[in-house]
Amino acid sequence: MTDLQTRTAPPRAGALRRAAPALLGYAAVRALGLLALLLWSAARDKSAYTLLTARWDALWYVRVAELGYGYEVRLPNGDVHSNLAFFPLLPWLERLVAAVSPLSYADGGFVVSLVASLAAAWGIFAVTDHVYGRRAGVCAVLLWAVLPVGIVQSMAYSESLFTALAAWSLYAVLTGRWVAAGVLGAAAGLTRPVGVAVVAAVWAAAIASFAAERRAAPSGRVADAAGAPGGPDPASSPARRLAGMLLAPLGVAGYMLWVGHRTGAGPLGYLDVQAGWRNGFDGGYAFAGFVAGKFTSFPSALAGAGLVLGVASVVWLYGVGVRQRQPLPLLVHSGLVTLLALCASSYFGSKPRLLMPAFPLLLPLALLLARARPRRSAVVLGGLAVAGAVYGAFWLNGSGPP
Repeated sequence: MTDLQTRTAPPRAGALRRAAPALLGYAAVRALGLLALLLWSAARDKSAYTLLTARWDALWYVRVAELGYGYEVRLPNGDVHSNLAFFPLLPWLERLVAAVSPLSYADGGFVVSLVASLAAAWGIFAVTDHVYGRRAGVCAVLLWAVLPVGIVQSMAYSESLFTALAAWSLYAVLTGRWVAAGVLGAAAGLTRPVGVAVVAAVWAAAIASFAAERRAAPSGRVADAAGAPGGPDPASSPARRLAGMLLAPLGVAGYMLWVGHRTGAGPLGYLDVQAGWRNGFDGGYAFAGFVAGKFTSFPSALAGAGLVLGVASVVWLYGVGVRQRQPLPLLVHSGLVTLLALCASSYFGSKPRLLMPAFPLLLPLALLLARARPRRSAVVLGGLAVAGAVYGAFWLNGSGPP
């Protein structure tokens, strides 16, 4: 834990004004990505909107919104793809949008993702600004926007919604708003199974805060929500801290237990559902085999080298975050998201987008850009934005995203 966490949050009236450069920059990058997708799709006689709203996971979420749970596809090899694998918050919101407007469920998913992506950008800015300052916050948001798979942020997928809830839950932890952190953590847990990372971050920060409070007690000092000495804060009282800890797991645990009850497989029934998709946690064994297989021929060896470099970069960025003493909840969240993404036993092509909610990994790069000359940072981010827009258009018109 660092003393950077003890910064007070900006007044609510000025929070949006403070985040405006980051949000405007984010909107510009995403608009560039959508324009590139529109032009590329038109050249290939495809509908960009269909690619954003009616492909892969987006179709499964729409089916949940329209038909509820119970839909499944049985494959010739015996695998069963059940829509119980998809958590309910996004389809609930799609259904809500369709109920209060003339939009379809797919349209609702697109609207939710657009709004959620802006909320995620604001949350990433709030976290980074709180820890490292405004300029680093702007750079962190823009780095998240220019990710090669950033087009997913505009798709009717759950990544943007989950990242928004996770970022604001982490911000609530850092500013001592424990009940809000627990509620947002519960909502994140209703969005994706990796909601366990948010729960773990809330619990780790709360336990560290209790421990710091106990250490400070003999000297008569009061530990604040960051675990550093400070003045008394009713919002971070032990009762509220405990409430946040109890609330955070309700979403992910509640849904998984409900799936187990529905399938009759007991508390671990959700794991059986995932097994039907040939998905699980094997410590990275299957992924390592997948990467090793790339080196058996050329030019696939180039792809293998790229994968090794990508994984090494992710691990290195996490290590830099540890050395820079990022706040504990950020390290716990990004560490678990990364572990679950890299060590899943299937859907290897999905790993880049599964890493998207691990935005604290970008903070070392954001700090580097924030300390560079503005013109140099602008050139780097501008180049990455163009490259990301072109790659996203190419990727979505091709095989991705699974």
